[in-house]
Amino acid sequence: MADFTLVIGNKNYSSWSLRGWLMAKAAGIEFDEIVVPLDLPETQSTIRKHSPSGRVPVLLHRGLAVWESLAIGEYLNDLKPEAVLWPAAVAARAHARSLSTEMHAGFLELRNNMPMNIRASYPGKGMTPAVRGEIERITSMWRDCRKRFAGAAPKDDGFLFGHFTAADAMYAPVVTRLKTYAVQMDSDTDAYCKAVLAYPPMKEWVDAAKNEPWLIESYEMK
Repeated sequence: MADFTLVIGNKNYSSWSLRGWLMAKAAGIEFDEIVVPLDLPETQSTIRKHSPSGRVPVLLHRGLAVWESLAIGEYLNDLKPEAVLWPAAVAARAHARSLSTEMHAGFLELRNNMPMNIRASYPGKGMTPAVRGEIERITSMWRDCRKRFAGAAPKDDGFLFGHFTAADAMYAPVVTRLKTYAVQMDSDTDAYCKAVLAYPPMKEWVDAAKNEPWLIESYEMK
């Protein structure tokens, strides 16, 4: 039995679960996984057995429950500083946290109109002027990060700050949305999305999502 347990929702639909799961993988911890299917009568009661907020993800470790993806990232960074979940340089680290908290608090139009659905393909669906504006804000931040910070990293693997960080985990669900809804991208954005999708833990998650048995009708577009 692993020292850590991560409670998550459906891998096909649960964007916040993906964020916490990627952070755990990037930290290099061994963890057991509890998947709670969403949108079922027993979902809330099952999650509340593990999470005081009644939401996923939640990381369980030695009697402690850490909920919310950003808190999970901070906790794992404290435990595993060698994983460098946040960039080492002060300016880059502050920038990464700013990007991550903006994602945590915003982009509701994108979330509501283009829900995460990894195994689906809905070209052109969900695009509104407001969604387009949010996508432009996100992709401009990605390009800026790559330009300002990736080159200063000891190794540039194509991520926002060179190596995979908590900031990349926070935006990984957006990458899946851009693919699901076939959003047109500039070459720099496309290169970043390809780097995220090629990240081995991300590939592992996507493969599992495609093989899940559960279907949530509200996430499926007609």
